Amino acid sequence: MQWTKHNEQAVYSNRWFSVNLADVELPDGRHLDHFLIRLRPVAVATVVNEANEVLLLWRHRFITDSWGWELAAGVVEDGEDIARAAARELEEETGWRPGPLHHLMSVEPSNGLTDARHHVYWADEGEYVGHPVDDFESDRREWVPLKLVPDMVARGEVPAANMAAALLLLHHLRLGHDTLP
Repeated sequence: MQWTKHNEQAVYSNRWFSVNLADVELPDGRHLDHFLIRLRPVAVATVVNEANEVLLLWRHRFITDSWGWELAAGVVEDGEDIARAAARELEEETGWRPGPLHHLMSVEPSNGLTDARHHVYWADEGEYVGHPVDDFESDRREWVPLKLVPDMVARGEVPAANMAAALLLLHHLRLGHDTLP
């Protein structure tokens, strides 16, 4: 079944996002008002070192009042290349400049409410260039063994679905097996 959008108008807008209201027709002919959030693309990046440790940030999210492990991430600026944005965010938030980035995945974390696409990249080398400029983004930054990722996700220590999916895929790609029963 496909829903048909007849029109859409902005209710609120700023440089980060807009909240829109759409008139949507259901397959049976009924109409409903549907709110949606339009966002810029999000670029995400990390480094996995030779010891198969992944660079993570431990941070608090005030919206959900939760702590968890995440990858460096941020919005792509107007006209900015997505991979470049991912490298920029990684350096700003961790102090590590990645080597050549590899595209890992692109996901839509909440496509029933928003059009946000998160583009995840990783590098297998990086260079520490100094204390992170955006050190307020996280409580700490650590190299975490990839072999621990499935258990961390299962315990809820990686609460963001996009981050959990990316870390589990990196675990699979780098270690090639599951550690879950």
